[in-house]
Amino acid sequence: MEAANHNSDGVSTFAAKLAVVTGGGSGMGRELVRQLAAEGCSVATCDWNAETVADAATVAQAGAPQSVLVTAHVCDVSDEAQVKRFRDEFLHRHAADHVDLVFSNAGVGGGPSFVESGREEWERTFAVNWWGVYNCARTFLPLLIASGDGVLVNTSSVNGFWGALGPGMPNNAYATAKFAIKGFTEALIEDLRTNAPQVRVALVMPGHVGTDILANSRRAQGRPEPQDISDAEIREMIPPDAQEGLIRAGILRKDASPDDLRRLLAQFERDFREKAPVTAAAAATTILDGVRSGTWRILIGRDAATLDSVIRANPEAAYDYDELFKLAKEEAERTASAV
Repeated sequence: MEAANHNSDGVSTFAAKLAVVTGGGSGMGRELVRQLAAEGCSVATCDWNAETVADAATVAQAGAPQSVLVTAHVCDVSDEAQVKRFRDEFLHRHAADHVDLVFSNAGVGGGPSFVESGREEWERTFAVNWWGVYNCARTFLPLLIASGDGVLVNTSSVNGFWGALGPGMPNNAYATAKFAIKGFTEALIEDLRTNAPQVRVALVMPGHVGTDILANSRRAQGRPEPQDISDAEIREMIPPDAQEGLIRAGILRKDASPDDLRRLLAQFERDFREKAPVTAAAAATTILDGVRSGTWRILIGRDAATLDSVIRANPEAAYDYDELFKLAKEEAERTASAV
């Protein structure tokens, strides 16, 4: 895990502050809520899933000092009207007129192919990831300015500088949104320095972090549990090109049936969460450490740091996968030997 480009404008303490965390029902958002509250920071968190965000708030409240208030709210961040309602609700609940920290963390996967994916799925994915960040910035920036020392933290991804997942695995809608978040956040650095110096911005770029984003994305797109997905849907979710790559990797047999694909999807979702190199808790700690230090660029995970280094050094290799993976392996070995 890596944070880079430190400056002197860090946060000395989260105690007695008020933070907003979107996507707080699971994964990194849930851990941000818990860790902030444990450090004495009151939190207003939202998620589209009322049950999970309420549970996250309950857990965080139980581990927080008595002075802390953690509130849960239901909000689809792609809808500006819902974001504004969320703002009004939590300002009332917290008897506040400003916000000190905003973590625009909510995200969803889907729409992997601009060519093959349905337009509704593509645009839904893009809307949650990009318009969610935009809507929160528009809605909460005045409150951050009012704090006199606000921090806006936007979550992009390694897919904000690498627009695929590998051979046969496009990630079009998600990557497009994450590139937009990266560009928007970097453009805000000078904009805020010039026009709102009371606020600074930080960009989070996670690699593989152990969260439920695969399962949550499937549910957000209205798809059933793996065992209930139709033959046509499972083949759409794991298309022929991806199947061929999985066969070459020895993960899938050549004559795989739809039931095999359903079992594989369920296994992917479990493994993504349980076998990740970085836990959601560790990722949240890295984000908060970056906010404390004053960095604007927070890479999470060795995979993120390696890909970032290799692609910046050799952009032409980004989609020449044999070359990219060779360079990434060499970079990882250099990093390991230097430790």
